[in-house]
Amino acid sequence: MAPEKLTEYERRRLENIKRNDQMLASLNIRFKINDLTASAKRQRAQTKVIPEKKSKPETPIATRRSLRRRGMPPPDTSTAGDLKKEDSDETLTKTPKLLTKRKKNPKLKPKLGPITMKDAYCGDATDQKLAETIIGVSKNSQLGNGDENESLGYPIRVSGCVDLGAVKLEPKNIARVVPGRILTVRFFPSMDMKLVAVGNKFGNIGFWNVDAKEEDGDGIYLYQPHSAPVSGIVVQPCSLSKVYSSCYDGFLRLMDVEKELFNVLYSSDDAIFSIAQRPNEVKSLYFAKGQGIVNMWDERAGKALTPWVLHEERINTIDFSTDNTNIMATSSSDGTACIWDLRFVDAVKPKLLKAVSHDRAVQSAYFSPSGSCLATTGFDDKVGLLTGANFEDLSMIHHNNQTGRWISSFRAIWGWDDSYLFIGTMNRAVTVISTARRSSIGILESPHVSAIPCRFDAHPYMIGMLAGATSGGQVYIWTTG
Repeated sequence: MAPEKLTEYERRRLENIKRNDQMLASLNIRFKINDLTASAKRQRAQTKVIPEKKSKPETPIATRRSLRRRGMPPPDTSTAGDLKKEDSDETLTKTPKLLTKRKKNPKLKPKLGPITMKDAYCGDATDQKLAETIIGVSKNSQLGNGDENESLGYPIRVSGCVDLGAVKLEPKNIARVVPGRILTVRFFPSMDMKLVAVGNKFGNIGFWNVDAKEEDGDGIYLYQPHSAPVSGIVVQPCSLSKVYSSCYDGFLRLMDVEKELFNVLYSSDDAIFSIAQRPNEVKSLYFAKGQGIVNMWDERAGKALTPWVLHEERINTIDFSTDNTNIMATSSSDGTACIWDLRFVDAVKPKLLKAVSHDRAVQSAYFSPSGSCLATTGFDDKVGLLTGANFEDLSMIHHNNQTGRWISSFRAIWGWDDSYLFIGTMNRAVTVISTARRSSIGILESPHVSAIPCRFDAHPYMIGMLAGATSGGQVYIWTTG
């Protein structure tokens, strides 16, 4: 195939290219361009600025790192729930000045020896009026004068059915008694005064004299005899000036108002989770510690006796039947509530009469006022009811017991007879459970309630007087008067 013939334009273009190449070659232009380019690169390399290294400052710069990266425990956030709207002071009629000025409690080390009431007191005003009231009532009331059941050595407890329609909450019966979450609340067993004692998670014990006169202040007194959560309070029924308390710091203390001291009765490396007094043994105190251990502190011997291992995990409550004080009930986080006969004790533990199982931890097990029934409260959203001559009949009543992280667990308590149980709800009210119907029959509610009442106590001598404590330190007292 013959090559294509170039056009005139293409031929002249090739000739121009050839002529230009010959001209550049004669002038040596390409060599000079390469030489100039290499020279410019060398000059840039010689004039390149190398930054100087900055010297380290004498004071190192702090870098922010999380607590986890630093190997430190998380901060105590258990009081965060106390700042929620449910702890608002808008409906509170009594708020002690000592709580508004008080800073967050530091983590205290437990003091081994006795503490004077003066050193433990956290208020600005004197607490002399509290001591005078307790000592005076203890000496002059009918309880202090010996109106007791002689066969038991224990004061008589009133019994009667309450008119639920007459129970109400008045603003004057609301107060913030302690800072933070309340774990235990207890009425003083007296008809001559309305005095409430509460223990919180910071180791405080607070007292509220509901009938305090205006010239006596707000009637609220705050102490700190412990360094950890207060798990239980027991008032000596035959001597109101003696108040026992237990704590997660492993201490049992006796507040002796007459001696103005918080004495140490017992100390342990294990946390103490609950205490109770056997009705016919005012010289002894039963307490639960560690992993399922029950022990008895004997005032006459001045020491704790041989412990019993009754559960696999911690024991949350101890209670005794008023019908037969040899019968004891325990509730445990191992998911069981047990009834024991203290008349038959072998080398290891008492005789087991009955065991009730829940699907989750059992927070409480309390005998009814007559001693013929037992009520249990579990995290499985069940309230158990045991009846019958040998507690053989069991009913499980549904109730929402999921309080979450910030609210103390619900514990159903008995009223003033075997008719009703009272337990808190997440709706800022109190559920009333009928033992006859085996179901809830109503609620106690009030617009004055601004927080969730979770722990309760029924006044042993005033029918219809019910105290409810919250995780914000408030106490509500319902009455029928």
